[in-house]
Amino acid sequence: MTEGTPRDPFGARLHSVVSARGNLCVGIDPHPALLESWGLGVDAAGVREFSRRSLEAFGDLVPAVKPQVAFFEEHGSAGFAVLEEVLGSIAESGALSIADAKRGDIGSTMAGYARAWLSAGSPLACDALTVSPYLGVGSLEAAFDAAAANNRGLFVLARTSNP
Repeated sequence: MTEGTPRDPFGARLHSVVSARGNLCVGIDPHPALLESWGLGVDAAGVREFSRRSLEAFGDLVPAVKPQVAFFEEHGSAGFAVLEEVLGSIAESGALSIADAKRGDIGSTMAGYARAWLSAGSPLACDALTVSPYLGVGSLEAAFDAAAANNRGLFVLARTSNP
């Protein structure tokens, strides 16, 4: 996406786009079985085509799109390149991007994740990032700081549907 710091805080941007488009967040989860059912290859090219078709269908209708990072990163650098394209396409559609990465770590590692996902100019910069407080809420401090400094948002995992 490689954009500068958004002018308005994430909360204000989210409120604005939800007011205009409703409150539906749609995920892009190109898991292997879904790619195969769409007649696509289980590779970066298949993920690219799946994402393109998905965004063409709903990108300009929904307020937020949440790509599941794991299904891109499993294809290595080619998958990350597709994710960069998808984040850019989400921005072009007028929707907000929420990278579903569930990152959570301590110290310099969390700071690295924060720079990768929340800093202006990063190829993976998104409007918001999912994070996990498994190592304690304090472990997310670098993400809190980066999100605040760059007008981006965080969604902190609090409860899952897992038994």
